[in-house]
Amino acid sequence: MRISARRMTLTAFSALAASTLFTAPAGATVFNQAISVHHDAYVAEDGSVTLSGMYHCEQASPMGAMQIKATLAQGDGGRLSIGAEQIVCDGQERRWVANAPGAFVNVHPGRAVVTAELQEVRLSGLVPKSVATVAQDRQDVEIRRH
Repeated sequence: MRISARRMTLTAFSALAASTLFTAPAGATVFNQAISVHHDAYVAEDGSVTLSGMYHCEQASPMGAMQIKATLAQGDGGRLSIGAEQIVCDGQERRWVANAPGAFVNVHPGRAVVTAELQEVRLSGLVPKSVATVAQDRQDVEIRRH
């Protein structure tokens, strides 16, 4: 059976297009990542705040690092944005905790909304080049006296 040059070219082009479409570029983000916020948060007598939740992530791209950013907002204008301690991305579900000292915090017991973001920071040398949110959760929480 004889295959025409046109058909052979079309087959080769289709194979090349499919391999390009289904091959992730070097440094691509892994998509098996998630984050959640616990329904309780705590404020201490000195005003320091503790937020927490769970996360799991795969290793960041070779050009980046992973971090967690948590933002708390209360209806009367109290707002706080803090980072969690260093996280480990190995596919295991882990607990995250973010603490803010009370010196500059205006948070009190009561209702609030907490948004947690799992972010990939792409680096250019030692300087952040971009920050991308790869997972997010937003929950109504109760802030309790600790």
